[in-house]
Amino acid sequence: MIAASTSRRSGLPLTLLPLLALAACGSGDGADNGQPPPGFDPARFVAPAVPLDAPQVASDAAVVDAMLAMARVRPDDLVYDLGSGDGRVLIAAARSYGARGFGVDIDPNAVRQATENARAAGVAGRVTFRRQDLFETPLNDADVVTLYLTPEVNLRLRPRLLAEMRPGARVVSEDFDMGDWRPTAHQRVGETDLFMWIIPAQLGGRWRLVFDGRTVPLDLRQQYQRLEGTLGEDWRIGQGWVTGTRVEFVADTDRGPRRFEGQLQAGRLVSTTEGDNWFAVRID
Repeated sequence: MIAASTSRRSGLPLTLLPLLALAACGSGDGADNGQPPPGFDPARFVAPAVPLDAPQVASDAAVVDAMLAMARVRPDDLVYDLGSGDGRVLIAAARSYGARGFGVDIDPNAVRQATENARAAGVAGRVTFRRQDLFETPLNDADVVTLYLTPEVNLRLRPRLLAEMRPGARVVSEDFDMGDWRPTAHQRVGETDLFMWIIPAQLGGRWRLVFDGRTVPLDLRQQYQRLEGTLGEDWRIGQGWVTGTRVEFVADTDRGPRRFEGQLQAGRLVSTTEGDNWFAVRID
C-alpha cells in the first residue's frame, strides 16, 4: 500500500535525487570519495524510507514565514503540519510566534530529522513529531493546519478539514488549492502560491428567526462559506457568507432589503449590530 502522509517540505527537488545517488556511490574514479555533490546541504535532505504520495520538496524560508503570517498564528495556537518533513514549518511557528506544533509524516527518517532539528533549534518542548498517516490524524484540536502536498491529497483531505476542525480555524496550503472551495485569501511569494481558508460554521438547515417583532422560518443552504436560502414563505436570501462563526446575509423582505449580521453563539445566531436585536434558533 502506498503511504499517504508525505511532506514536500524535506529533501531536495526531485531533479537532484540522481545526484544524491551518484554521490552515495562515489564517482567512477573515486575522486569524490562518496561525498555529496557541491552545494548539497545534508540538513535539508532526509531520504524517504517508505513510498510516498507526494515528492519531497523543501519550502523556502520566506514561504514558510509568509504561510505563518497569512494564518495569523498566535502564541496560544496549536499548529498541525500534515506531512511535516524536516519540521521547518513548526520550528518557525514555535520560534517566531511561540506557538505549539504537532507534525505527522509517514516517513520515519523525516520524523527523526524533524525531532533532531527541533532539539537543535531549542523548541523541542513546544513541538512534537509523530510517524502517522495524515488521513488517520484527528484534526479537532488544530487551530491552524499547514499543507504542502498535492492537488489530489488536498481534495481527499477537504471533507475532514471541514468536518473536524472548529469554526474559525485556519488552513494554509502551499502551491495547491482545494478545488471549488474558494480560499479566503491568496498570496504569491516569488514563484509560490499560498492559499488560506477559514473553517466556516455549519449553518445549513432550518431556523426560526425573530426580528422586528416578527417570527419567521429561515431556511439556509450552505456550500462551504457561502449561504443562500429563503426567509418566511418566499423572501430570498442573498449575499450570504460565513467566516468562522460570523454570518451575514441580505433578505428581500416585504419592507425592502434587510441585512443581517451576527454570530453563532451557544447554538444560536445572534445579532452583532448595536441596536439590532434579531436572533435565530435552529429547529431541525
